[in-house]
Amino acid sequence: MNSDIPVAGRTAEGAISSLTHVELTFIPKRVEFWIRFGRVAEERTLDRRRRIVSFASNSIFALVRWAANEHGTIISRIDILRAVSQGEAFSTVPFVRPGGDILLRLNSWPRVERALRAIDTVEAIGVDPADAAPDYWRHVHNRLTVGSEPRAYSRQRHDAWLLRQKVMS
Repeated sequence: MNSDIPVAGRTAEGAISSLTHVELTFIPKRVEFWIRFGRVAEERTLDRRRRIVSFASNSIFALVRWAANEHGTIISRIDILRAVSQGEAFSTVPFVRPGGDILLRLNSWPRVERALRAIDTVEAIGVDPADAAPDYWRHVHNRLTVGSEPRAYSRQRHDAWLLRQKVMS
């Protein structure tokens, strides 16, 4: 295995962990990191402004990060990630330990807003965005990165994804 590629499985303390941990911060009008969707497996409050939420392997979640200073917004970002399993290669993402499989990664408020609308359209057809096909989030990333409109997620596409999962298992 290439030693340059991070591998999931160990915490900073050396213990084996099967969860992906995300540090969330909320300081009104300054720093707001939140989970837009995903099934939280564990949650731990660090203090009144910070908490850590954890996700099980292979679960999909969206992390939105926004920060501002006295001059205005300095960061607007959304990441849709798949939590990795032990021993699986991953990409590092700020505030996500150990990291994840990046399905979508966008910055700038106009792109983030369009990604949030794509999430809303998935919910509008009665599908939890955490259950949507990972390839759809990659499609949304690619389309929004080049300034195109992503195709809408449909019930038929979701059913095809579910059948593919059934066949693969």
